[in-house]
Amino acid sequence: MNLPFKFALRYIFSKKSTNAINIISGISVLGICIGSMALIVIMSVFNGFEGLLGDMIGSFKSDVKVSIIEGKVFVIDSNKIEAIQALKGVEHVSKTLEEIALIEYDGIQNIGKIKGVDEQFRRVNALDTCLSSGQYKTYDAQKNVHYALIGAALEYTLNVSLNGSVKQHLTIYMPKRNKKTLSMNPNRKPFKKRKVYPAGIYAIQQPEHDNYVITNLAFVQELTSYKNGEISALEIKLNPQASNRTIAKIEAILGRQYLVQNRYQQDEALYKITILEKYVAVLIFAFTLFLVAFNMVGALWMLVLEKKKDIASLKSMGATNQLIKQIFVAEGFMLSAFGLILGCILAFLLIYLQQEYSLVQLSGSGDFIIDAYPVELRFSDLIQVVLIVLGIGTAAAWIPASRASKVSSVLRKD
Repeated sequence: MNLPFKFALRYIFSKKSTNAINIISGISVLGICIGSMALIVIMSVFNGFEGLLGDMIGSFKSDVKVSIIEGKVFVIDSNKIEAIQALKGVEHVSKTLEEIALIEYDGIQNIGKIKGVDEQFRRVNALDTCLSSGQYKTYDAQKNVHYALIGAALEYTLNVSLNGSVKQHLTIYMPKRNKKTLSMNPNRKPFKKRKVYPAGIYAIQQPEHDNYVITNLAFVQELTSYKNGEISALEIKLNPQASNRTIAKIEAILGRQYLVQNRYQQDEALYKITILEKYVAVLIFAFTLFLVAFNMVGALWMLVLEKKKDIASLKSMGATNQLIKQIFVAEGFMLSAFGLILGCILAFLLIYLQQEYSLVQLSGSGDFIIDAYPVELRFSDLIQVVLIVLGIGTAAAWIPASRASKVSSVLRKD
């Protein structure tokens, strides 16, 4: 421990002439403790919601999505798919075709999205884990019957039911590509219609993802009159060890005419809003800590007044103004560090109790997929809190430290 910290530690625990200094110092440490704890807990809650959002979207979105930059659909060379599949970080590759359609069920109509998927799609994401009823099935080869998974939002709008001995089919209306004029009447010739039977209902808890009818790829290709194997996207599953290099290799294989997006880029706006909310909350609590730091300024200022004789003695023995300033800056740093350590301990305890026992419940939790606030502690957030707290504490100590450095080495006798 260097000289300024030795003096600072001694001043913290030495007996003061007035008890007010100890009280104010204790209040400042307590304020920093509570502020640090709040910062860590708030950031952990936002991390928990971010992770929950990622898990929900990850059940529908793939790790990597490939689409064409110009145009809507494309035909992919099988050699490129084999080259992508051969990459070390790639587990599965799925072809999908997505289109907007008019969907009818038992006389009720609604606009939704129809998505055709191949056999690999089930391995690319975890949609089968999001089924609220029914089963994952898109085609029965023996009966030559097309089935579909229906999003919860669309299921609610169309009042789809999986119960009953005879299931009602969905009717999908798609404008014919060779017709230049369309009619609003779905029974007219410009529309091509096909039927598909609901097999399961899935729920992602995101309206834009729960508005799909997911069936087999061949069905959608025939419905949309794409006869050359056109698709709208390649969806890729990466293994946990995959890195950004894997995505770069995929881009190199496909060329510049394709857009390759990771999971974050597919829902970039949603993730940015979550991160923005998190750091707005951090700024609010950081400002609160800044206000708490004024208690520390008062405590250190009173300490400077009490230690005038000690400062004069140190200067008479050769201590420089810079050394005196460093002593009181170190004092503010150590008070902040004590409060930070206590705050971290309390925050860790609260996070553990929330994870294990769900102490704080979500109000009206029956409407949510979880009952309690999710929390996730990240090392990067902990580092940010440490820098914020110690930075504010050290900055707060600068004013009284500057005043201490100006104390004369010769004190006047009153």
